[in-house]
Amino acid sequence: EEYDVTALEQARAELNAARGDRPKLTMLPFLVSAICRLIPEFPMLNAHYDDEAGVVTRFGAVHLGVAAQTPAGLMVPVIRDAQDRNVWQLAAEISRLAQAARDGSAKSSELSGSTLTLTSLGALGGVATTPVINRPEVAIIGPNRIIERPTFVTGPDGQERVEKRKLMNISMSCDHRVVDGFDAASFAQALKKVLEAPAVLLAG
Repeated sequence: EEYDVTALEQARAELNAARGDRPKLTMLPFLVSAICRLIPEFPMLNAHYDDEAGVVTRFGAVHLGVAAQTPAGLMVPVIRDAQDRNVWQLAAEISRLAQAARDGSAKSSELSGSTLTLTSLGALGGVATTPVINRPEVAIIGPNRIIERPTFVTGPDGQERVEKRKLMNISMSCDHRVVDGFDAASFAQALKKVLEAPAVLLAG
């Protein structure tokens, strides 16, 4: 799905301008916060599937894996109880975990136990990807590169006009044995509503 993140990027810039000694906000903390907000409505995404036993285990807490490239290869540090953290706390934890993964100081407990994974190539990302599920999880979400494009928007007067907007595609892969296509598509649309209304997202 394509997401208009113009307003969210503006809010992010304003928060960073007044951040003081807090960590700089990237797009990832907002995505994590939005995902955690929606998981109670879409619990089947935050689950594991045991192939041998044929058992699905759904989780209440969101232990979100954030795929990170390191000198030792791809690692997935885990933000424990991500649903209990605000965007500043998420930014600090993402930065801490990514650094620990890169310098080899990450504990095994920090690199395991994720219930859902977010993967992003950052500046290297394309406009669409096919992320690979981090088993035994049943879903993975992949934000892609933000690009500026002329877009038709409806003004306050109800008239259409062309504006330069910041757009981002988000790709998602799901295990169809657990996650129905309708539920995955519904999640994508719900995520769109949250990300395109940053005031609602930040209000908590």
